[in-house]
Amino acid sequence: MQENIGEILTIDDMARAAMYSKFHFSREFQRVTGVSPRRFLSAIRIQEAKRLLLETTFTVTEISHHVGYNSVGTFSSRFAASVGISPTMFRQLGGYTPGIGVEGHAADETSSVRGEVRSAVAGLLGQVFLGLFPTRIPQGRPAGCVVLPGPGRYRIDGVPPGTWYLLAHSVPAAFDEVLLGEQEVFVGSVGPIEVRADVPVIPADLVMRPKHTVDPPVLLALMDVRTAAVRAGLARAGTG
Repeated sequence: MQENIGEILTIDDMARAAMYSKFHFSREFQRVTGVSPRRFLSAIRIQEAKRLLLETTFTVTEISHHVGYNSVGTFSSRFAASVGISPTMFRQLGGYTPGIGVEGHAADETSSVRGEVRSAVAGLLGQVFLGLFPTRIPQGRPAGCVVLPGPGRYRIDGVPPGTWYLLAHSVPAAFDEVLLGEQEVFVGSVGPIEVRADVPVIPADLVMRPKHTVDPPVLLALMDVRTAAVRAGLARAGTG
């Protein structure tokens, strides 16, 4: 996928490269990565587009074609839905976002997800973003999110009933190195988590580890640690 990111790739093409039948390949791919081959391909195309927007002067149209989209309109719509801001705004903001919006829900129908974030390796992690998403790819608006200064206890309130995945990634201080792929990113995931209105608190602990090649990329735009939005997230985490 990564070597042919701009080409038309079918499930048959991928299965042939892996020397699997189409159906066995799809099952094994989803078992290992947590998402379907098509979703994974779409995610790494958006991730590559993010890199090109920051590293090159290519136009949005040129980038859309480079990552396999025939329509710049379709590309821009999918980019915004996944990353949270448009390609043009992503470039203008240098890959940052001043805040992450969450889906609104009635307060009397929500629960709280709480637990502890730990690290699988020695050493200090940077800030940790945790969000609840409907799939294993951190993209779009989460059902709830919080920012921690590092590993520790967390609490996400106002979570609506449904099936969610708790996804986390570390946000080291050197944002530019992360965005340009020069610094190791740590990730973690728990799920599916079933949230019901009659269960007020759902426990979910999470372990952070180095990101692997088979992990879906983090598509949501990183938050700028200098913004009030992150400071508000830290304040909410401190109440847990």
